[in-house]
Amino acid sequence: MKTSLLDRRSFIKMAGAAWATTIAPASLQALGRTDAVFASGFMARDGGFGLATVAEDGTVIEKVALPARSHGLAYSPANGRAVTFARRPGTFALIFDTRRSHEPVVIHAGEDRHFFGHGSFSPDGRLLYASENDFEANRGVIGLYDATDGYRRIGEFDTYGIGTHDMTVSDDGRLLIVANGGIETHPDFGRTKLNLDHMEPSLALVDAATGALIERHALPPSLRQLSTRHVDIDAKGRVWFACQYEGPRNDLPPLAGHFAKGEDIRFLDLPDATTMRLANYVGAIAVNRAQGLLGLTSPKGGLAVTIDAASGRVLGERRVDDAAGIAPSPHGFSVSSYDGRFDGSTADLAWDQHIIRLGKL
Repeated sequence: MKTSLLDRRSFIKMAGAAWATTIAPASLQALGRTDAVFASGFMARDGGFGLATVAEDGTVIEKVALPARSHGLAYSPANGRAVTFARRPGTFALIFDTRRSHEPVVIHAGEDRHFFGHGSFSPDGRLLYASENDFEANRGVIGLYDATDGYRRIGEFDTYGIGTHDMTVSDDGRLLIVANGGIETHPDFGRTKLNLDHMEPSLALVDAATGALIERHALPPSLRQLSTRHVDIDAKGRVWFACQYEGPRNDLPPLAGHFAKGEDIRFLDLPDATTMRLANYVGAIAVNRAQGLLGLTSPKGGLAVTIDAASGRVLGERRVDDAAGIAPSPHGFSVSSYDGRFDGSTADLAWDQHIIRLGKL
């Protein structure tokens, strides 16, 4: 069945014949075999950082150098651009053109702001949204960048929470969906978590046109140490979220759930054994819309989990040491790891926390 994802033919067509002459023959062969193209940040063996496009079998197609470690990524089918954000508390983001018609662009967070590592394009590709920290005021914000004007920062919206991490945009472009992890940080203290005894995790829906708060779902006091970290959206507009627990190791808190506008949040009732194997930490979440699946990874637990989104039933678990990124693929999900593995293949580099598919399934 044909889908709207970026497949190998579309990738080559958009990039142009001239680009094909600039990559290694082995990469071209891998591109000819793959059904999808992915992107991820990485650290090379010499300690340098970069961004790579990757075939489904894990073969690296192309690399772009980065000034420091990156984290999350986003892709716009409307304009062919992809972006990777610096890892907290970094201040750069790199936007690259998958069609190769423009050179990469590096932007920086505003004064007294740093990136939280995630963002998203508006559906029409005209705006780039970035999760940021107003660290002096201890509040999360969404930075607004004009993709039609060199990604100039044109303003910001409040996220109505602290420790903002992942965020995305509804398919119609009207809602910004924000995961406020509830953890206070400040660049003067690096990545130290400053308020683990009084965290304030929440999930917020924000009007994308005005920045007004539409809904805010605070976690109950009994789960105040459950940091809401990552989000994705299914084909029906339902928001799925994943969490990281900062409480006692022997607790078994819920680690993922969902909600829709006008509804209360509902947690997945995962088997205790699965929760234990996830080690109270979900590092990445992905929805496979075409197949109705939810995917979770845990680097601490060394586990990738596939869940039936309709019933919440666990369909499968696979052991992946240092499991990092997850993205939809024809066979369910592709998974990367910190030690360089990508769906069984191993590269001479270390993948970062997240991967994206350059296109939608």
